[in-house]
Amino acid sequence: MPTRQAHSYLIINSLPELQKFASRLEKQRIIGVDLEADSMYHFKEKVCLIQIATPNATAVIDPLQIKNLSALKPVFRRADIQKVFHGADYDVRSLYRDFKISINNLFDTELACRFLGFKESGLDAVLTKRYNVRLDKKYQRKDWSKRPLPEDMIAYAAADVHYLVPLAKSLQHELKNKGRLSWVQEECTYLSKVRPASVDSGPLLLGFKGAGKLDPRGLAVLEELLHLRKKNAQQQDRPLFRIMGNKSIMALAETRPQSIKKLVKTEVLGSKQLDRYGKDIILAVKKALRMPARDLPIYPRKTAPMVRVIVAQRVKELRRWRDRLANKLEIDPAIICTKALISAIAVQRPVSVNSLSTVKELKTWQATGFGSDIIDILNKVG
Repeated sequence: MPTRQAHSYLIINSLPELQKFASRLEKQRIIGVDLEADSMYHFKEKVCLIQIATPNATAVIDPLQIKNLSALKPVFRRADIQKVFHGADYDVRSLYRDFKISINNLFDTELACRFLGFKESGLDAVLTKRYNVRLDKKYQRKDWSKRPLPEDMIAYAAADVHYLVPLAKSLQHELKNKGRLSWVQEECTYLSKVRPASVDSGPLLLGFKGAGKLDPRGLAVLEELLHLRKKNAQQQDRPLFRIMGNKSIMALAETRPQSIKKLVKTEVLGSKQLDRYGKDIILAVKKALRMPARDLPIYPRKTAPMVRVIVAQRVKELRRWRDRLANKLEIDPAIICTKALISAIAVQRPVSVNSLSTVKELKTWQATGFGSDIIDILNKVG
């Protein structure tokens, strides 16, 4: 039975300790990095721990105690120190959002696993298969902003990052043998440049899944309810879903109850939610229902362009080629070419390998590895 092994680690919660550790990191050529955040418990999420592992040591850094993390910036910026993450997208965005830390020379082991055709690419599954170690995930959904943190939670955080460096080296060796290392490296370069979404001042309904199926009056109700939820979440410093879930919000936008009695009949809210928000929900619904028709929101809809028969044929043949290649390489077809990329190639129809560069969605590794095949297919279809 695989087990979670205990490992020694440093706890860094002061600036002098951080500066000392950062100077040690400057001498490394590869480090593993992981984060713990509090998105499950607060309105505005923040990074609560940063775990960094070298081949010889692991440190758990407390950014809630150390307000200035600028000592780490040169380490993450240096191109000659590889930073290993597992599922880096969220971490890259969070480090930039909270500390303006940008990353050069990133390697994502989760991405590497997918390029190697792993059926399960989650860290727990990979470590179980590779090292016969199972991570204890019972702390994954805990509140990492609480202080002091229990020792076993800190140990869990340290264990998450401990195996990243040896895992990265192993995966890089396999990728190199399969001729796919440059593929992953290029994808990791793009990944290192992702940034948190900017705060949009537009209607909240635009970011709400399912809003498009509501009529204008329902959209008005939805917008009022979303503002009500956001206001309460900010005031209570709680995540939006802990105020009201999306399913409840949508149900209320559809039923539009105008009395507490009708609100209770919807059966979408618990008794505590009814007591706390019931009257405000009714007021929000009534406000939206009184809104003049000329002021009602309109959901922006994109009209799908007419696809010419020849373009549809190109798409069909490119998909067939991609799926055959994916089966041969034993990887997910979307890794080779997404549906969106296939459509872009079919519409733009480059005439030569050199002109593939005009398809901005196409990466260099895709053009280099499969460019001739793509052009041959396009030439055959016409």
